[in-house]
Amino acid sequence: MSELVARTGRHQQRYEDGYRLIAGCIPFRFRNMEENSGEISEKIVEVLMINSTSGPGLLFPKGGWENDETVKEAAIREAIEEAGVQGDIVHFLGHYLFNSKTLRDEFSPEGLCRAAMFALLVKEELECWPEQSLRRRSWLTVPEAIQCCRHPWMRQALEEGFSKWHDSGMTSTMNCED
Repeated sequence: MSELVARTGRHQQRYEDGYRLIAGCIPFRFRNMEENSGEISEKIVEVLMINSTSGPGLLFPKGGWENDETVKEAAIREAIEEAGVQGDIVHFLGHYLFNSKTLRDEFSPEGLCRAAMFALLVKEELECWPEQSLRRRSWLTVPEAIQCCRHPWMRQALEEGFSKWHDSGMTSTMNCED
């Protein structure tokens, strides 16, 4: 298998109306909860977060959506590059606006970003991934993740997007641009 390498640079970055377009996901899995008797009582959902490379707190994988990929492909790529997980996108959670101090450039001088966020059902955790020397993975329950989330917009995606979808029985259909 060839070695995975993270994309760098912004020469293929997408912008729209002064916003840098971002794609990201909330990776999740189901874990069986066992009772004292060893019987499985219920399945709980856990989300995967990664450490920030620029300060305290945890994040969900996200990054620039590039011209040669769909938004879903970009979200899947970011999950592989930053968190070392592969899976299936199962739901579009929404668009989230934020300002970035580090993502300012000639096309978005104010650092305006619009992130398309997805729920990604994790099928595989990779042993090696492009940013493994920079990132630590942490599986957390949703309440734990809400407490640890570094960015308010990511907390909103978790609370208003992911949790509402999950709590509704995860029956909503995918509805977003490709």
